[in-house]
Amino acid sequence: MNDLTRRDFARTAGLATALGYSRILGANDRIGLGYIGLGNRGDQVHDAFLEHGDCQTVAVCDLRDDYMDFAVKKSRATPQKYKEYKQLLENKDVDAVVIATPDHWHALMFIDACNAGKDVYVEKPLSLTVVEGRKMVETADRTRRVTQVGTNRRSWKTYKEAAEFVRAGGIGHVTVARCFHIHNEWPNGLGPGADSPAPSDWEWDQWLGPAPKVPYNSNREYYNFRWFYNYSGGQLTNFGVHYIDVIRWCLGQDSPRSVTAIGGKYAGIHDNREIPDTLEVLWEFGGPTLVVFEQYNANAAPPNAKNSEMELRGTKGTLYISYENWEVVPEKVAGADEGYDLGKGYGNPLNRAGGELVSKSLKTDIEPKTVQGPHNYDTTSHARNFLDCIKSRGKCNADVLTGHLSTVPSLIGNIAHKTGSHLTWDGEVERFTNNPQANEFLQYEYRAPYKLG
Repeated sequence: MNDLTRRDFARTAGLATALGYSRILGANDRIGLGYIGLGNRGDQVHDAFLEHGDCQTVAVCDLRDDYMDFAVKKSRATPQKYKEYKQLLENKDVDAVVIATPDHWHALMFIDACNAGKDVYVEKPLSLTVVEGRKMVETADRTRRVTQVGTNRRSWKTYKEAAEFVRAGGIGHVTVARCFHIHNEWPNGLGPGADSPAPSDWEWDQWLGPAPKVPYNSNREYYNFRWFYNYSGGQLTNFGVHYIDVIRWCLGQDSPRSVTAIGGKYAGIHDNREIPDTLEVLWEFGGPTLVVFEQYNANAAPPNAKNSEMELRGTKGTLYISYENWEVVPEKVAGADEGYDLGKGYGNPLNRAGGELVSKSLKTDIEPKTVQGPHNYDTTSHARNFLDCIKSRGKCNADVLTGHLSTVPSLIGNIAHKTGSHLTWDGEVERFTNNPQANEFLQYEYRAPYKLG
């Protein structure tokens, strides 16, 4: 079967079965992958796909030749190299693309890839704005593309078990869920990062893309772009999307009802960052459940006794989650027909010295439990799920809608911080209902000639 027939099939395969796909590709054929963005996370994701023998790297795209050369050396085939991603999308051997560029490029590249008939794996966070994310969902639906967002915990078996455990009432009603980004960047952070002439004006212009034109600054590129709002939502979207995704999964909730945030550059770190070094964001989800993101970047003390990334506090117990394991610590609760004797504890206003809260009869409704995790930030299983769904035309573990719903809370958290507001959110129409001015932050005006869709 020639390449043209295989590509035509891939574009209409939303109606196809896995058996039909395998017959057309052939038993020994591999899925052709094109990579856009190969530095840092892009290189890690490339390695994850290289673990699987039923795909091959047929094209790579990056502004840096050394990144592309490094990717070519580790590939099974000899991929074509491109400096412009639209040329990669014209490559007939590319069945699917893997996008690991800075966040402000995700929407344009994702939409163009879908319109070119490619399935898409895109790193998290899905988008820089809420409007971008919704447009990406609509485009994937219209073009019937298979999509996977890089919230790789969705493909961890142990996290799936944790989510099912919580949703089944394993720790009772969850009243509070907290997540943490703890790292000490004081005193020098990124370093001074002065503006300077760009090594290449063309490359700098291409790197900025739809973002505003600003003087070249080395701190804005590569991994550090996450510290600047024109290209990223900061650590709230960088790490927070991972955590909010898992918490949403455990709670079985799509969207928050409201959000507020407070924080800033409190520590006097000596760099030119824009994002806070200290931040707390609070959302109210249905349940009701209070969800809290805590970012402390001038102190690295563990967030809790378990040193977990997330903790969910239920009426029957607490679930601590990290990439190494998840652990349930039971609560002691009163019997069904009994209550606390408040006169013997803190509840008695006359007992100013305090004391322990005592019940007539305390019991544990659940058993302690520890489940070992993958012990690393595994992306291999997430890549495997994407490849399987390309063949079956099924829904990936973290399809574009799932990724969008998990990105939105962090994006509106940043809006709450920027506006200094407590904002109510309508997840159905994706608008704020109590602050019309805040809705202006749901999208920004692209730099000409870039347009969204």
